[in-house]
Amino acid sequence: MLSRRDFLQVSMAASSIYGASGFGDWAKLAAQQKLNQDQLLEFEKFGNVSLIHVTDIHAQLKPIYFREPEVNLGVGDAFGKVPHITGADFRKLYGINDGSPSHYALTYDDFISMANGYGRVGGLDRVATVINSIRADRPDALLLDGGDTWHGSYTCYHTQGQDMVNVMNALKPDAMTFHWEFTLGSDRISEIIESLPFAALGQNIFDAEWDEPAEIFPPYKMFERGGSKIAVIGQAFPYMPIANPGWMFPEYSFGIRDSNMQDMVDEVRSLGAEVVVVLSHNGFDVDKKMAGRVSGIDVILSGHTHDALPEPVLVGETIVVASGSNGKFVSRVDLDIKNGRMLGYRHKLIPIFSDVIQPDKSITNLIDEQRAPYINELNEVIGKSESLLYRRGNFNGTWDDLICNALIEEREADISMSPGVRWGPSILPGQDITREDIWNVTSMTYGKAYRTEFTGEFIHVILEDVADNLFNADPYYQQGGDMVRIGGMSYKIDINKPQGSRITDMTLLKTGEKIDPSKTYIVSGWASVNEATEGPQIWDVVESYIRRHGSISIEPNSSVEVVGI
Repeated sequence: MLSRRDFLQVSMAASSIYGASGFGDWAKLAAQQKLNQDQLLEFEKFGNVSLIHVTDIHAQLKPIYFREPEVNLGVGDAFGKVPHITGADFRKLYGINDGSPSHYALTYDDFISMANGYGRVGGLDRVATVINSIRADRPDALLLDGGDTWHGSYTCYHTQGQDMVNVMNALKPDAMTFHWEFTLGSDRISEIIESLPFAALGQNIFDAEWDEPAEIFPPYKMFERGGSKIAVIGQAFPYMPIANPGWMFPEYSFGIRDSNMQDMVDEVRSLGAEVVVVLSHNGFDVDKKMAGRVSGIDVILSGHTHDALPEPVLVGETIVVASGSNGKFVSRVDLDIKNGRMLGYRHKLIPIFSDVIQPDKSITNLIDEQRAPYINELNEVIGKSESLLYRRGNFNGTWDDLICNALIEEREADISMSPGVRWGPSILPGQDITREDIWNVTSMTYGKAYRTEFTGEFIHVILEDVADNLFNADPYYQQGGDMVRIGGMSYKIDINKPQGSRITDMTLLKTGEKIDPSKTYIVSGWASVNEATEGPQIWDVVESYIRRHGSISIEPNSSVEVVGI
């Protein structure tokens, strides 16, 4: 007799063979064969419950280009395992043909030519079409939003998130959890949540003063769908006061709180839950570790690290689902729930090819209403890019190179620093750069560009701290995001060494001299968590730089040398 884990492993193997998981038949189409909407949405209904997962939309209402990372290194037990595999290695692992739609959707190689062929991705009116299709097949499907939704664009900033709230409400989610939303500030997030028509969940969001669960964020919600009782437990981003300014939400404390998660799982089971779903913003590696420490979780819908995987990863008896970012994908997960337990699943990661999927007209109109008051500002052309501008990668991206160049030139600095955030669409060579494009990679509520003096020793400490966040072998010490981007300086990094000894050979590019630990350097950066930060807003700095140059061309960046792998 098969154990439940054995059954799930058999289910996963069958998924790979028969197309019940991943992309289905469309993944094997040659690039020259035309896709259609039916192929993208095709799914053989399974079991009695459906989950729909979206996450890390980052306020992208309209279709975009989005290049997946070239470098995504894993350490410790994660080395060489998904999601830390990219490009041709990723395609080989999943049997993805070169030049296929899934090549374009999931990997970075040959991005420019494939983007010109396949077009933009995302757009919440297209996402709405996919959601409506799943609901037509399974009317009581649960739509779950993994957070990082009310952040990341010009209109989201200027409406304090209301544009995204209005559009997402129209999609009718059943529950949501949070991260960047908290950077709207405590008062604003409370105001929005009090009016939400769905559950705002976070078992790990506590009152900072009393160390008790925060009342406006219930830990879970029970649903009855498909004749089964389903518990959805929320897991907000655990490291809020570390990665983001704690002074913006002083009432709250966070943390992983996996012991409390275990209590919540046990509690919902005692209330009759037949399946337990965790709607998480931990990040994929953190979710894998939590799945190994907390028993009784059936499904983790993972967010924060922007990973897109065509199959769930099995940890014990828990499946971990990764659904990408920026509105580029929607995951459908069908569950077979019988006799009080989950017996099997089917999964499909649906890419939102915006030229293939017909937009939902009512959502298109609603999106256009949100943008209408700002349309002239959004569409104003600031310059043109001669290079591919993208953000993802552990150490650098051309958008961040541009931002670092702007900080050095506009702020008259020796060295510049840009945070290793993962959100932000890509720009193809030959495209105009509009004000909206600039805001899509810089918009945040603490975007002032500082100019200060750091010693060489302090710069080294900053790099070592960020590197430990990214490359600590214990996922519970990883906060997501990538290395701080550096302009005007080069260095070597050995990701396998302990904290304090990963970064060496720091060199000032303009002189070729080694960074002197005791010497002071003028440094400009942005996104400081310090409330007293002064300086112009980063989007104004970048706009000024692009206007003066007109045409932007980014040279290949070889300032970071990775050793020891």
